[in-house]
Amino acid sequence: MAYSIDLSGRVALVTGASSGLGSQFARTLSAAGAAVVLAGRRVDKLKELRADIDGAGGDAHVVELDVTDHDSIKSAVAHAETEVGSIDILVNNSGVSTTQRVQDVTPEDYDFVFDTNVKGAFFVAQEVGKRMLARSKGAAPGSFTGGRIVNVASVTGLRALPQVSVYSMSKAAMIHMTKAMAVEWGRFGINVNALCPGYIDTELNHQHWQTEQGQKLVQMLPRKRVGQPADLDALIVMLCSDQSHFVNGAVIAADDGFSI
Repeated sequence: MAYSIDLSGRVALVTGASSGLGSQFARTLSAAGAAVVLAGRRVDKLKELRADIDGAGGDAHVVELDVTDHDSIKSAVAHAETEVGSIDILVNNSGVSTTQRVQDVTPEDYDFVFDTNVKGAFFVAQEVGKRMLARSKGAAPGSFTGGRIVNVASVTGLRALPQVSVYSMSKAAMIHMTKAMAVEWGRFGINVNALCPGYIDTELNHQHWQTEQGQKLVQMLPRKRVGQPADLDALIVMLCSDQSHFVNGAVIAADDGFSI
């Protein structure tokens, strides 16, 4: 007997959708039936992705979003709901990183990472969450209420690694943010979970895995391999679905065992 998850009728907002995991998440949710809102700063890339998704028979829309600008967050969410309808799913994926040793981190480096990965992620989730809360409180009996929020953290939020200290700290903060939101919003049917990917081969880092330093890192991994974006497909669909109604406040590592 086959088992499938159908997200038809749901609207999913994916931040940081212009490349990497965000692009893959958007394609995957669309393939599962959701209408997807592609959000990010690189509108040209978002439009290319929209064309690909529409060409595959999906339903995709573009909104410009800078998560470090609170007005941009409010405008993007309002625009998305006006154009597509109430947001049922948020994949909170925008993120940045720097690479240096602890003693070399500058205030500018720190703010660059935390403004996007923590402050930006928090206020995106807050803006979407407030709208989910309002619908939940005023919903007709038996109608779909609540929602699904997936905060895309990282294995580095679970395990400290050298030269990415501020990034690791930001993702650890996102994990605790997830738990705080899950505690407060769970009773309204809003499930908030954290997805912690390990090392994934994307267009942004593909060349790194071919370098001597990249190969050394691969040899440190449990099965001497990096993941592919598609390795997260089943997990992201499950977390965004009705079937995940009993999964709230979870911190799920998809890292091939690296964080054990």
